[in-house]
Amino acid sequence: MFLLFGLAVAAAQGNPSPAANPAPTQPAAPAQPASPSQPAPGSIHGTVVSSEGEVYEGVHITLAETGADGAALPDRTDITDSDGEFTFAGVPAGSFKLTLATEGFVTRTVAGVLTAGQSYDAHEIVLDVAETTTDVKVSASTVEIAEEQIHIEEQQRVLGVIPNFYVTYDHDPAPLTAKQKYELAWKSSIDPFTWLITGAFAGVEQADDTFPGYGQGAQGYAKRYGANFADNFIGTEIGGAILPALFKQDPRYYYKGTGTVRARVLYAIANAVICKGDNGRWQVNYSGILGGMAAGGISNLYYPASDRNGAALTFENAGLGIAGSAVANLFQEFVIKKLTPKSRNNASGTP
Repeated sequence: MFLLFGLAVAAAQGNPSPAANPAPTQPAAPAQPASPSQPAPGSIHGTVVSSEGEVYEGVHITLAETGADGAALPDRTDITDSDGEFTFAGVPAGSFKLTLATEGFVTRTVAGVLTAGQSYDAHEIVLDVAETTTDVKVSASTVEIAEEQIHIEEQQRVLGVIPNFYVTYDHDPAPLTAKQKYELAWKSSIDPFTWLITGAFAGVEQADDTFPGYGQGAQGYAKRYGANFADNFIGTEIGGAILPALFKQDPRYYYKGTGTVRARVLYAIANAVICKGDNGRWQVNYSGILGGMAAGGISNLYYPASDRNGAALTFENAGLGIAGSAVANLFQEFVIKKLTPKSRNNASGTP
């Protein structure tokens, strides 16, 4: 028994149990180094002003950002307040660009680089007023167009000397006002050439002793000169201004310039008894016909009594006046334009 007890003790001492002698623990793994912290975000602020220092409210500002890794970040927007100020908070470090835009002003951009935790002050950003371009469409009135056309007609002189005011070479001339008709008649009546040609006719009549009741000598010449000038003046004023203004008719000859010779001949002859109205329509030329008769009737007041044949002469002269107008129109259509240096032909068809 003692032997068994001793063996048991010896065995217990030489082979300790796992409970009595626990297995040694493994050494702890070394701690991993901590990852670096993210850069602290910053902010961008500023004020938008005019060149005079006045603050601008309501300016739209767009912030375009580029992160530290170079990647573009979503745009952010802000609007200046009543003090013209704006602020972008929580802006990551990196490059940025501010775009300032509002209606009526030049768009402005401001670029910079924001460091970690920086409060970037853009200071006072000046916006300039945009230059405005206004398209103005100018259109002359009918009266102004007619005035310009009259100015052109007043430069028309056959051989550069003889007035050729009462013909228009425009395809569709503007109608004349009553005032313009009177002005054209007046300028035609007092033109220097009119005085000269009146004197020449009076001289021929003096030499032929036409209207002997006027006599001879300086007195007879003066009477003939006055009668010729009165004929021209009264005829021009009545037929070229008073009646055209009353009947709303155009006293000018409308140059045709195109078509066959026969068509142009008929057109020129017809224009002795028809004319264009201010409404653009062809009508009987009451102004020219009645004007000639009126001028003939008035001439009985100053021609010698022996040469006054009353109404018969008046109507006879009216007929001769119409025939003379037809001949004059034929010359206008085929000859005079070629002899008028400053004539302007814009006609592209039959008036």
